[in-house]
Formats: sequence, structure tokens, C-alpha cells
Amino acid sequence: MSEVQNASEYMLEVKNLKQYFPVNTGFFHSTMLKAVDNVSFSIKKGETLGLVGESGCGKTTVGRSILQLYKPTAGEVWFDGEKIESKESIKMLHKRAQMVFQDPYSSLNPRLTVADIVAEPIDVHKLCATKKERNDRILELLSIVGLSSEQATRYPHEFSGGQRQRVGIARALASNPEFIVCDEPVSALDVSIQAQVINMLEELQEKLGLTYLFIAHDLSVVKHISNRIAVMYLGNMVELADANELHHNPLHPYTISLLSAVPIPDPQKARASKRIVLSGDVPSPLKVPSGCPFRTRCTRATEECACCKPEFKEVSPGHFVACHNL
Repeated sequence: MSEVQNASEYMLEVKNLKQYFPVNTGFFHSTMLKAVDNVSFSIKKGETLGLVGESGCGKTTVGRSILQLYKPTAGEVWFDGEKIESKESIKMLHKRAQMVFQDPYSSLNPRLTVADIVAEPIDVHKLCATKKERNDRILELLSIVGLSSEQATRYPHEFSGGQRQRVGIARALASNPEFIVCDEPVSALDVSIQAQVINMLEELQEKLGLTYLFIAHDLSVVKHISNRIAVMYLGNMVELADANELHHNPLHPYTISLLSAVPIPDPQKARASKRIVLSGDVPSPLKVPSGCPFRTRCTRATEECACCKPEFKEVSPGHFVACHNL
């Protein structure tokens, strides 16, 4: 893919990533579920790449495969110019890259205090030599995410959803990472709390020089925090462009449909805008359509779309699309 250029310029490069899972379909029979199919992209240092798409399209699987929580079926992951394949490189990755999980209720161990939860990466990577140094680091991390020292001895059930997500972010920051996968970090929170968490993530990025892969299904949230946005459908990357370019000049019919569903605060503009409702349901990843995976719901679909899969190619500087009919 032509987007991948100078290794030193990028924090992360993903090349032809595939993640297939075997699913039992009967006695001694299994079918491969193609959760992620041939996805390629790169993220520059200090940048935020938003990854959007409807539920079940493979966004979270991409994030987990990058961090080697799932061993990729095929493809390459390069982190800061180093290919991730050996045990040493995976250990390096787990120290320098972290994840903020979607559900703040299930991602924290209910039997541990907040202090012990935040300290887990510190203990695993042996980052503090003394107990005092460890305690000081825990209190520093809690302060960074807006929690007080008194809350360190409490348990997760004593916190609200927004506070729990702050604990999850503090844990992610504990190993001094350079790259964080934010897996729908605000989707389980109230709208007012969402804004607080998003603003905090932006402040942390500026202060600590972090690089983000921000996974979400809410395009308005993604536009607010992202430099560039990638759109996924049924395990495939269908469009990738600068955030403003994607909003003002979407090219793939799926992206156009997603953007038409974003609420518009101006009543007059909202009445004038046309909502594009897709026909049919998302096909099962066990039975992906031949050719273009989006063709069964696309108004532009032709015979070419049914017989061959469109190439994910650059149609203008920095704007990549997978579509035959542009």
C-alpha cells in the first residue's frame, strides 16, 4: 500500500492484517469467520486516527490484533519501525502501547482497589523500585485523570461509569505508553460525561505526546478528536481520509450513508438534509458476499462489484477508497 512510506515517521503501520476465527457449524465442520480481512493503514507519531463503522464490522478486533491480544491470522504490524513478531518485540509493544476498553464496568477487577488496578502495569513491567515510589506514581496517575488520593483505596463498584473509565485511562497511562488504542471509550457513558472524557484524552495527548487509535461508531465524536478517519465495513477498510475531507467530500456510498445519519443541530439544515437509509441487513461475516462486501446494500452496485473485490487505492492525496464506481 502506497500510504506506508518512511518507517521512522510512523508510530504504527498495519499491512494486510487478517484475523479469522474458526466457528463450529456442525459435527466436525467449521467455517472461518473473517472478522478482519486484509486491512492496511498507518498512524503518524502524535496523530489520532479514528476508526468507525457499525457494530460487528471488526473495529475492536483490529485494535486487539494490533496489540497482540489476538494473534493475527496473517499480515504485519510494525511499531515505531520494528516488526512485531518475536516474544521480545511483543513484550516491548505491551509496555509502549496500551488499551482503554469499552466497558468500564467489566474491564476493572472488582476484587482489587483502584490503587492496585492502576498499579498492575507498574508491577508487571517492574517500573518502580520501592513501595513509596509505587504509591507516589499511583497518586500521580489518579491526579492526572481527575481523581483524588482518597479514592485510591476504594473499589470499582463505588464509582460511577465516568469515574471508572478514568481509572481505566490511569491504568493505561501507568507504563508511560506512547500509543493507546481507545476502544469506544465513551459509548457506555452519558453524553455530558462523554465530553469530559474526550476533552481529557485530548489534553493528555497534548501533554504526554500520545498517539491514538480511536475506535467508535459515533462519527461526530470521532470528527472532534481525530486527525484522520478510517471507515470499516464487514471486516474491510472502505475509506480513509483527513477528518475534514471525509466529512465534506465522502466518496464511498457506505461513508455517505453513515454521515447522513449524523444529527444536525440546525433545524433548517436538518430539514433540508436527506437521510440515506440502507436497504437490507449487514451480511453475516460467515457468508461474506463475493466481490465488494458492500454490494448487497449499495445502490451503485454493478456486475463488476459482484465478481471482483475493489482495490483500496489512493484517489486523491491522502484519500483512499475501495469502490469500482467513482
